[in-house]
Amino acid sequence: MKSASLPVFPWDTLADATAAARAHPDGIVDLSVGTPVDDVAPVIRDALAAASSAPGYPTTHGTPALREAAVSALRRRYGITHLAPGSVLPAIGTKELIAWLPTVLGLGAGDTVVVPELAYPTYEVGALLAGAAVARADSLTQLGPSVPALVYVNSPSNPTGRVLGVDHLRKVVGWARDRGVLVASDECYLGLGWDVAPVSVLHPDVCDGDHTGLLAVHSLSKTSSLAGYRAGFVAGDPAVVAELLAVRKHAGMMVPTPIQAAMVAALDDDAHEREQRERYARRRDALLPALLAAGFTVDHSEAGLYLWATRGEPCRDTVTWLAQKGILVAPGEFYGPRGARHVRVALTATDERIAAAVARLADSAR
Repeated sequence: MKSASLPVFPWDTLADATAAARAHPDGIVDLSVGTPVDDVAPVIRDALAAASSAPGYPTTHGTPALREAAVSALRRRYGITHLAPGSVLPAIGTKELIAWLPTVLGLGAGDTVVVPELAYPTYEVGALLAGAAVARADSLTQLGPSVPALVYVNSPSNPTGRVLGVDHLRKVVGWARDRGVLVASDECYLGLGWDVAPVSVLHPDVCDGDHTGLLAVHSLSKTSSLAGYRAGFVAGDPAVVAELLAVRKHAGMMVPTPIQAAMVAALDDDAHEREQRERYARRRDALLPALLAAGFTVDHSEAGLYLWATRGEPCRDTVTWLAQKGILVAPGEFYGPRGARHVRVALTATDERIAAAVARLADSAR
C-alpha cells in the first residue's frame, strides 16, 4: 500500500492534546491549524452564486478572465512583471499542486527534491509519492556538488514566518539556473508581511524579469479566506507551466467553473484582502506580547500567519502545557527535526478565541 511509504499524518498524533484542550471549562482555543475562520467576502460569494449554473466541464487551464486576473493581481499587489496569462495555471488548492508536482514533472527514483530544514510537510510527501529522495537544506553550500531536480523555497515560511531577502533569492535563482534545476517558491503567505516586506521569486529584483526555471505557488486560502473553495494557482516559466497543463489535462485536475469565477472576484478586489490582513495583524498584536509575557521566546515570525515559539523544552511538553490551558498548537517536529523545541501558534482564530488565549496566558504568567 502506498500509504505505508508516507509519514503518519501529523495532526492524527494530537488526539490526546486535543481532548485535553477541549476539556477546558471555557472551551478549546484551536491555534494548531491555519484554517481561516472569517466570513468569505460578499463580492466573492456573489460571483460564486452568479456562476453557479455551470453544466459543462471547466478547462484545466482556467478561463482567460482568471488567468488575466491573476497576472493583474500579482503585478498590483507584489510588483511581479513580465508574466503572461498563459503562464498561469489554476490548482484545486495549492496543497494538491505541491503534493503532485514531482509526479507531474516526471520525477522519480534517482531524483532529489530539496526542501527547507523546517518545512510544510507536503513538500516531502510529494517527493515520496513520486518515489524521489528528499534532502533538507537551507543553504546552497549544504548541497555540495549534488544537482537536485527540484528545490523548494518558502518565504514567508510555514512554520517559522522567516522571510528570505532579495540577495538570498537571487543566489538561489542563479545557482539553480547554472545547473538546470527547477525552483518552486511557495508564496502562499506573501501578502502577510509584518516586520518586513516579502518578495516573490518572480519579482524583477530577484530574477531580472526572466522566469525561466521558476514557479511561484499562490493561494487564496489565507488572504481571501477561501480554504473551503480550494482556490490556488501556479505561475512562472511558460514552458514548465505548459508541461504541467499537458499532464494535468489527462488527470482531470480542473478547478470548478464557479470557483474560478469566485477567484476572479477575489483577485480583482483588493479591499477585502486588506481587511483580512488587518484582522490577522490585530490578532498578532494581541497574541505575540501575551506569549512573550508568559515566558516564551518567539523566533523569526516577521511575516505569515504563525508565531514560532519556544519555552526551551521539547515541543510535545509545550503542547501539553498549553493544552492544559485549553490552547491547542502544533508541535514543531511536524515540520522537521529542527523544530523539536518549538511550537507553531496560528493566528487563525476568531477575535473572541484569541482574546481567550491571551487571558489564559496572562493567568499562567502570574
